Amino acid sequence: MAEAAAMRAEIEHTAPDTIRLERTLDAPVETVWNYLTQAELRRQWFMGGTDAQADGEFELLIDHDNLSDADVPYPEDYAPYKGKTWSEKVIRFEPPRLLATTFQGGKNGIVTYELFSEGGGTRLVLTHSGITSGTGAQDFGTGWNSHLTVLEEKLAGRGVRDFWALHAKSRAAVAEALG
Repeated sequence: MAEAAAMRAEIEHTAPDTIRLERTLDAPVETVWNYLTQAELRRQWFMGGTDAQADGEFELLIDHDNLSDADVPYPEDYAPYKGKTWSEKVIRFEPPRLLATTFQGGKNGIVTYELFSEGGGTRLVLTHSGITSGTGAQDFGTGWNSHLTVLEEKLAGRGVRDFWALHAKSRAAVAEALG
């Protein structure tokens, strides 16, 4: 279930400003690609906004109400971000294998998604490099671990009851994994 997946943070520091996460997802590469690039699908596990396309810009809309099956409030620390939009740039677009984009309008580096077919599923490798925020690997790792858990659950036909409870458990697991 989602809570168990969040407890096992598959994350590593590969450089002082870089984290890498890996997940095996229960869906073909083309389906996972759609969940990365199509805003309507992306909003179910991360952020909506607009579709990501080759050599283009797209928006990420922060609205995590879509991530919980139950009606749960935003934590006070995150409430000011609700409804904010970041304008991102697509750096690499190689369907359905590789997507690289800026993050937080380019202020916090680049996120690269690599997709590998494994049986009927997909191995997703997410690398976030160029992190400049003072919250660093712990905060970004917690977010990515939580969001990838939601994606994993959605693709397996399940949901997440409370994203913010999942996020809290993920924070502890990421702290342990990163040391």
